[in-house]
Amino acid sequence: MKSPPLLLTFCLFLVVGGIVAVRATESGSAPKAGEYVDLASIPFSVEPPQGPDASAGTFTVECGRNEKGHYNTDNVVTSPGLVGGAHHTHDYVGNVSTNALSTDRSLAAAGTTCEDGDRSAYYWPVLRRLDRAGTDADAHGGGRHGNTGEILRPSSVRVEYHGSPAGKVIPMPRFLRMITGDPQALTNGDGQVRAQWGCAGHPDRFAVEYPRCPAGLGPTRTLDFPSCWNGLHTDSEGHRAHVAFPGPDGACPPRTFAVPRLRITLTYDLPPSTPFAVDSFPRQKRHPKTDHAMFINVMTERRQARLVACLNEGRRCRPTP
Repeated sequence: MKSPPLLLTFCLFLVVGGIVAVRATESGSAPKAGEYVDLASIPFSVEPPQGPDASAGTFTVECGRNEKGHYNTDNVVTSPGLVGGAHHTHDYVGNVSTNALSTDRSLAAAGTTCEDGDRSAYYWPVLRRLDRAGTDADAHGGGRHGNTGEILRPSSVRVEYHGSPAGKVIPMPRFLRMITGDPQALTNGDGQVRAQWGCAGHPDRFAVEYPRCPAGLGPTRTLDFPSCWNGLHTDSEGHRAHVAFPGPDGACPPRTFAVPRLRITLTYDLPPSTPFAVDSFPRQKRHPKTDHAMFINVMTERRQARLVACLNEGRRCRPTP
């Protein structure tokens, strides 16, 4: 006589568990209407004027678009040694070995997707198309954490280094680690938000909301990193105190030194009105202002010296192997 109640209880457990799982997945699957903005409403950005001693050069590195599919749910900058600690999926270019267990030595010995041999690690959360199912719907960091949809490979990934409008730059130390943006901005507040969403063909218009772009102009993400270094450390508690962003005039804060400013620009081919969202921690609900990226400098001193010379001399450079 005990079998039917037990069977009924088990069936109810499966049904309720399935509903909870679906709701948990759906809770992070789609942004709210107010998290989108039309291109016409996106303001123009204003760059600081170049001073007489500005380092006005640019140095572009070709690292591909992650054609080999280097993805994981790790974050070696903020959670070294913790496999799967991100609870969302990261997209990589540059160093092909980057994961939670990476060390300075392992990164220096690994291969790279960058044409000039730069072994630096560049990575950010994936963007997903929400009207198509992803292959990781039941996986850690994917649907199990609310990150549903098909992972999109960018149509272009532009890795650039810029100088400082206020003066010359000095080399970054090897194995410098940096983060830009706040992956927990929805609950932390806006203090560390650096999200810059836009549309292709409009490189000077940025919003913290997802953009609605006209036909033929897919969404973009522009990820600017800190470019003022304390001259002492390659990392710090919280991974931010050893570096800083310049002020509105482009000058670095006191007791910091200008280093090459890294900018990563991601472009995606998407038809107008196609729903999309960035991966996030479950509690962040895929909010656009949580966009972020990480960087580990694994350039040799010789490459870094060439980069700095290019910027300080005001040249436009594309390195050779």
